[in-house]
Amino acid sequence: MTICFFSAQYLPTPGGVERYTWNMARRAIRAGHRAIVVTSALPGLPDHEIDADGIEIFRLPVWPVMKGRFPVLRFGARHRDGVKALFARPIDLCVIQTRMYVESIWAARAAAGRRIPTVVIDHSTGYMPMGGGVLGLAGRMYEHLACALIKSTHPRFYGVSLASCRWLATFGIRPEGTMPNAIDPDALAAELAEPPTPGLTRSELCPDGEKLVLFVGRMIPEKGICELAEAVSAMPGVVLAAAGDGPLLEELRTRYAGEKRIRLTGPLSHGDIVRLLGQADCYCLPTRYAEGLPTTLLEAAGCGCPILCTPTAGTEELLPGDSAVFLPDTTPDAIRAGLSRVLDDPAAAHARAARACENALAHFTWDAVFDKLVQSI
Repeated sequence: MTICFFSAQYLPTPGGVERYTWNMARRAIRAGHRAIVVTSALPGLPDHEIDADGIEIFRLPVWPVMKGRFPVLRFGARHRDGVKALFARPIDLCVIQTRMYVESIWAARAAAGRRIPTVVIDHSTGYMPMGGGVLGLAGRMYEHLACALIKSTHPRFYGVSLASCRWLATFGIRPEGTMPNAIDPDALAAELAEPPTPGLTRSELCPDGEKLVLFVGRMIPEKGICELAEAVSAMPGVVLAAAGDGPLLEELRTRYAGEKRIRLTGPLSHGDIVRLLGQADCYCLPTRYAEGLPTTLLEAAGCGCPILCTPTAGTEELLPGDSAVFLPDTTPDAIRAGLSRVLDDPAAAHARAARACENALAHFTWDAVFDKLVQSI
C-alpha cells in the first residue's frame, strides 16, 4: 500500500505537525508500505528526493505568507511537473494534515478527483491567531470557506484529541474519532541514554544546585513564555531553560541579559530537548494557544518529567486525574504558585509524573496510532 501524507510544512521545519507526519510515514515504511510526503518547497532543498528513512518527498512551490507560517501553493509549470510525477505513483490512501491550508484544500480536491480514499487529521482547537478587527474576521471567514471546500470532497475527519473533535463541530464537521499525537518509547529511551550536550547539563544550567524548570515551544505571546520568565525571575533557587525560536526570542534575551537564571537556548535538536526533559524538575507549558495535543506534553510525560500546564487540548486524555498540576490562569502569580507546588514536594511531583508516563506509554504510541489509521480505510 502507498500512503501519501500532505503536510503544508515538514521537516526540517520544527513543529508538532511536522514530527507527526514524519513519525507516521516512518511507521508506514516499517510496516512494509510505501510512504510519500507532499509539502512546501524550502530554499536549498530539492523538489523531489527519497530521504534516509526511505520516505519519498515532493516539495511544491509556495509563497511563504506570514514569514512561512502559512505557505500558499504557487501554481505554474513547476507545480504541474511535481503533481504529474506525484500522481504517476499508485496511491492507496491520502492523509491531509490540518484543514486550513491552501494545500489541504487542493489535496482534498485532487484526491477526490482521482477517487483516492482520504483522511483529514486536524491539529487545532481554535482559529488561526490573526488578531482582531478586519484581519481576524477575514481569517475566520477563510477557515470556514476552506472547511466547506474540503468537506465537499467527503473525506473522513479525525482530531488529534477530543478537544480537536469538539472544535471541528464549529465547521459543521462530525469527526470519526481521534487520531492522537504520540511518542516513540524506544526512541525516547535511546535519546535519554545519551550524555547531555555540553552546556545543557544540569550542573552547568544550575551550578548552585537550583531547581530546573523547562519550557519548549515557539516564542510567541500565546505560549505564555513571557509570563513564565517573569514568574521564575522572582523565584530564588529556580532556573528556567527555555528552548525554541520565534518573534519574542530577541526581546526576551534583551530583557533578561545578564540574568543567569533565565537561560534562553534558542532552537535545540530533538535529542537535546529529550535529555533536558530527563534532567528537569518540572516541564511548564502555560499555553493559551489553540493546541491540538502538544508534542512536548507527550514527551514530557513519556520521559517521566513532572508537568505544570494549562488544561489545554489533549490533557483530559493524556493527563487524567492527579497526573499533573494545572494552572487556573497564565498570570505570573498563578505560574509561581504552580511551580512552588511542584518544586516544593518532589515526591508528590514524581508520583504524578509516573502516572502520566504510564498512561502515555499505554495509549499514545505511534505504532498504535498507525494501526488505527490503517484500520480507518
